[in-house]
Amino acid sequence: MKNIFLISAILVFLFSCDSKPAEKILVDSSGRMNHILVIINNPDWQGKIGDTIRKVLAKEVIGLPQQEPLFHLNQISPKGFTSFLTANRNLFYVEYGDENVFEIRKNIYAKPQKAIYIKAKNKEGIIKLINDNSEKIIETIRNGDLKIWQKKFLKNTWPSEKIVLFKELNIKLKMPYNYEKSQDTKDYLWYVKDIADGYQNILIYSVPITSEADENGENIIATRDLKGVYIPGAKEGMHMITEKAYTPQRIETTIAGLKAYETRGTWEMKGDFMAGPFLNYTIVDKKNNRLLIIEGSTYAPNIKKRNFMFELEAILKTFEIE
Repeated sequence: MKNIFLISAILVFLFSCDSKPAEKILVDSSGRMNHILVIINNPDWQGKIGDTIRKVLAKEVIGLPQQEPLFHLNQISPKGFTSFLTANRNLFYVEYGDENVFEIRKNIYAKPQKAIYIKAKNKEGIIKLINDNSEKIIETIRNGDLKIWQKKFLKNTWPSEKIVLFKELNIKLKMPYNYEKSQDTKDYLWYVKDIADGYQNILIYSVPITSEADENGENIIATRDLKGVYIPGAKEGMHMITEKAYTPQRIETTIAGLKAYETRGTWEMKGDFMAGPFLNYTIVDKKNNRLLIIEGSTYAPNIKKRNFMFELEAILKTFEIE
């Protein structure tokens, strides 16, 4: 009997030594895309700190015909930040402390979750931390939401091997099933999704690199205006062009590991009263002496378009070269 008790004690000891601390079980995060819960006391939210937060995080989105904020902000005081609210996906926490702290934390109360922590001795220190890290804050929240959108909404996509242009150009892109094929040839691809009172377009094609200006992104607008015939209007001679009243904004970026240019602006239908925003990625594929153009555009009159364009960005950023 003594031997049995001894063996049992040894087994319990060994099991205790080998066992690892239990992982914290997190609830699923909640909240809408491009929304941030700001935890800050009410006087600061109504003062200069709040103004700085709104200037950084609620600034106007580039390339939309109507003014829309980059993020929608909801504010709560620290005392009101109860367990009911901790599952919000995007948190922005501001408080006072003995030292200056800027920190990005992940999955504190829920998963997936991003929390931006700002701490400083005074208002001036908090404002400086927000301004100095503004680009990183925006990138963190946007990239997190993009990944969540891709994971949630890109489960059902058209097989790449069945898309003619993808095979012709040796490329891939996760094209959702709710986008229907309008054209798919060896020259270009055009998929369309119907939305309330409008539609979304995804257009993909390739052009050869003929000059240094092509590589430097200087001919993007001229190229898209030339290839706008791929998206025709209701009557002969009508097709999509870049709206001349507004200058598109272009930045250099990276897509599929290659240098690329992101261009945001508005389009119009030549000869017709139709217009909307577009997002163009022109990818410099020097190895194959070509520019790969992937573009999304929206036509949704009288409807806010930020989230439509966010959806298109999430899709376009799944682009790959085989």
